[in-house]
Amino acid sequence: MAKTQQPPSQRAGGVATAMSALVLAVLLAALDQTIVSTALPRIARDLNGFDDIAWVSAAYLLASTAATPLWGKLGDMFGRRRLYLASTTVFLGASVACGLARNLPELIGARVLQGVGGGGMIVLTFALVGDIVAPSERGRYQGMFGSVYGVASIVGPLLGGVFTDRLSWRWAFLVNLPVGAVALVIAARALPAGTRGARARIDYPGATVLAAIATGLVLITSFGERWGWGSPAIIVLITATVALAALLVPVERRAAAPVLPPAMLGSRTVVFSSLIGFFANAAMFAVLVYLPTFLQIVHGVSATLSGIFMLPLVAGLVVSQSLAGRWAGRVERLRAILLTGLAANLAGLLLLGTIGAGTRTLVLSVYFLVTGAGIGMVPMVVLTTVQNSVPAADLGAASAVVTFARSIGAAFGVAVFGTLLNSGFADRTRALPATAGFDAARPDTVGSLPAALRETALEAFARATAVGYLWIAPTLAVAILLAVFLRPVRKAEARESACGTPAEEAVSAA
Repeated sequence: MAKTQQPPSQRAGGVATAMSALVLAVLLAALDQTIVSTALPRIARDLNGFDDIAWVSAAYLLASTAATPLWGKLGDMFGRRRLYLASTTVFLGASVACGLARNLPELIGARVLQGVGGGGMIVLTFALVGDIVAPSERGRYQGMFGSVYGVASIVGPLLGGVFTDRLSWRWAFLVNLPVGAVALVIAARALPAGTRGARARIDYPGATVLAAIATGLVLITSFGERWGWGSPAIIVLITATVALAALLVPVERRAAAPVLPPAMLGSRTVVFSSLIGFFANAAMFAVLVYLPTFLQIVHGVSATLSGIFMLPLVAGLVVSQSLAGRWAGRVERLRAILLTGLAANLAGLLLLGTIGAGTRTLVLSVYFLVTGAGIGMVPMVVLTTVQNSVPAADLGAASAVVTFARSIGAAFGVAVFGTLLNSGFADRTRALPATAGFDAARPDTVGSLPAALRETALEAFARATAVGYLWIAPTLAVAILLAVFLRPVRKAEARESACGTPAEEAVSAA
């Protein structure tokens, strides 16, 4: 029989204190997905590893995605606070190892360990919200985390650039220590232990198969263009990943405590919400990763200024995320909020599909604002929908499913858009005469072109970016179709499913 414990405080102050620790954790884990992007050239130079430098980013993404489902299930079984503290400790220890790495293999190995900890921090944070607040309030609090996640995606590269230029790239990792230590102390004192399920054997076969699937998906999306989409390595990876996916269901049906409960895979709410999260995150990261590149190359601004230019998008994201979280308190309207966000996101991508080298800054700001508003409404509404549809004992596993789908979606969006952008730019500049220093496979070499040719190349890059967003847009149309047929759990049903949890008992006592 499941054992529950009361949260340390049922007052608003206790919830606010616990949430501060969770917000810090999400900030750190999200930053470490992006903060190294602007530091990679200096890392490659200092550690003499240009050929394998892509693994510094890929290792973190791969490990965090692969570890997410296991952290979620272990949190359900042994108590989420305990696992949250363990994952945060792993993350901080690995951050020290990253900052002290003497060569590239050491750094990649430390990034793998850091990704393992970071994946646990994110999924357990989302699940812990279900232990702290009632179902009707989850959307509002989840909205905070979505805003932090979105802002970190923009701020991360800027911080990485500042640390690299002013101090050392090692501070991109070492900065985690003071912030993480504060989060760890607050979490140990303020977080509820959460629901602890009946003891059962850990589903090692299921965890292994799921981690292998995640590894295959991340490798395919991260290195498909570099290795060649038709290369033997990619074909083998695709074949093996599909075979493992087919093996997962029978493996989980035989497990006493499956990492991914088969009943959850049979839930239309969970499956549709996860697919929506996948498509929405693919579009989101195609925007967050490549719009700063567009600004730096086409408008010739610095990395810092490109972040300032992106502020309208961040403003739209933060405001819409906050509003969506508050509206989600009325559980019956979750689908309407989701459809509104997806439609705004689709409209933003279609607007970005019209940009060119001559598009004015004011016009771009409006496009960014619309896109950010659409991005902000979706992620946490999806997570709240899933959490309200499952029993309290499965909050960790359910949160892990959505987080897993979103992580793969992010990798997929970045990889596909990068391929579309690079191939589109190469096609549009093929007719340019050969010029020393210019490489059509590297848009950042446009500056080496003579002035007369540079304008042509810049317009080619702008149009390649715009067309890439038009190609990504249909994924959001699919997400909208899925949302139409999604049936979010109503408030009364959500309360019933959470009956007896610390969250519901706290609300009743208040």
